[in-house]
Amino acid sequence: MESSDLQSQRLDHLGIVAGICNEIGLIEEIDEQIGPNERKVSVGQAVQALVINALGFVSRPLYLTPEFFENKPVDLLVGAGIAAADLNDDCLGRALDALFQYGITELFAAISRRALRVYGIETRYAHLDNTTFSLHGEYAVDDQAEKAEEALMPIEITHGYSRDHRPDLKQAVMSLICANSASLPTWMEALSGNTADNRSFRDTIQAYLKQFGADEQMPVLVADAALYAEKTLQTLPEDTRWLTRVPGTLALVKTIYTKIDNDDLFVADEHTRYAEMGSYYASIPQRWLLILHEPSRQRQEATLEKHVEKERTQTEKALQHLMNKDYGCEDAICKAVNALRAKWQYHEVLLTIRTETRYEQRGRPTAETPAHQVWCFQAQLVEDEARLDAIHRTQGKYVIATNVLNDQELALSEMLAIYKEQSTSVERGFRFLKDPLFFAHSLFLKKPSRIMALLMVMGLSLLIYALAEHQIRQQLADRDETIPNQTGQPTQRLTARRMFQMLEGIDVLIVEQAGIRRTLILNLTDLRKHILSLFSPHVRIIYHLTE
Repeated sequence: MESSDLQSQRLDHLGIVAGICNEIGLIEEIDEQIGPNERKVSVGQAVQALVINALGFVSRPLYLTPEFFENKPVDLLVGAGIAAADLNDDCLGRALDALFQYGITELFAAISRRALRVYGIETRYAHLDNTTFSLHGEYAVDDQAEKAEEALMPIEITHGYSRDHRPDLKQAVMSLICANSASLPTWMEALSGNTADNRSFRDTIQAYLKQFGADEQMPVLVADAALYAEKTLQTLPEDTRWLTRVPGTLALVKTIYTKIDNDDLFVADEHTRYAEMGSYYASIPQRWLLILHEPSRQRQEATLEKHVEKERTQTEKALQHLMNKDYGCEDAICKAVNALRAKWQYHEVLLTIRTETRYEQRGRPTAETPAHQVWCFQAQLVEDEARLDAIHRTQGKYVIATNVLNDQELALSEMLAIYKEQSTSVERGFRFLKDPLFFAHSLFLKKPSRIMALLMVMGLSLLIYALAEHQIRQQLADRDETIPNQTGQPTQRLTARRMFQMLEGIDVLIVEQAGIRRTLILNLTDLRKHILSLFSPHVRIIYHLTE
């Protein structure tokens, strides 16, 4: 057998990615919605290729997609008859244009609903938040936008509040809604870079809720304090159920912090205390839950002590400099100290002002030596006890509110648990999208419309990643089985990233002899077979583990 009869390709974890895409019908859904075309690579196949590239974790930007697939079994992952060279810039760019023309939000929602239906996942809680993606370069409005309908106008890539702490860069905003405690995105929107959360939330929520039928139970919407604005709450549909953090700037919240002592709160667990109360805001009756998180309080206490000590050191040095001067009157002393006092947050000063005589000649003064009177002072720096006490009363505390008044429908313990899931749901999704191993930082496209479509592809990548993690965790729990984690300890909470790492090194060997082509999957250890057995036949068939 000659060497030319053999060819090796890398499969690794990409069979899971492609298998899940096939299971939820990603290609079929996109091509059905957008419609047929004469291209060798359909829009759905191009999108699946982009998702596989995105989840390859090799930091290859979009324009290197053909290079990414050079050593991959494209026919297994994307479709029969497709080669790596077919996934070129022109092919992918036209696919992104087609996504934009159809409407990225509408298409994403249809795909997500189909995926959750396939996996039997019910959305009880929907976590909403926005994030920003910083971009390099200049972005002008697309030429096509001048002729497009208003609904198809692309976003504006511009400066705005940067969560990436890069105010020098232009940006785009992604609005994301994730289901339950997992980072399962069910809704995404691309917004202009200067969009504020409190303006976008109400429009996003209203659009999101329209997809639910009259006989469907709408999930409880969970968001941060940007949702808790009078205009936003009043414009939501009457049957909208929500749970959100109350801004700490509200006068009533400040009063609650001041009036309720920590010792008066009920104990939920070793880290958490709480108190429930009723409220009425934006003409909506509500239940409020005051939370004290002890670990947060301790961290904030330690940080405050450092700030107080730093201010003391700097202030004492500045006061000493002032005390070494002579002043022409008492008012001059007060003016100098007050200018310094305006910079303090945690201290007050006690002044002792005195007058002294200064002689205009050196040596021992006589009765005839010219002299004049000056004012001096001594300062004693003390902590502002009232100010510090007010700060101490706020540390580790926050208030969450809901318009679900029935405790049987939403218990106190559930309120707290749901809000804490915000950091493990949508915020975890954002961390995934901004990971350096993902291609969020490789947005080198020059058309805002294609940026929008690429943001949708990133959202689809998060959906596939989250479904893979959901599937393996669900199957491990159902079968009461475990997989070793990074430290070798058995776990049922394996992350998808760790699972992907464990599948590195799986190859496809292609053997062509006497006109017959055979494919063999190499390096399938018992552990890897165990992992793959937890997935559906759509995944296992790619690894030749099922007929």
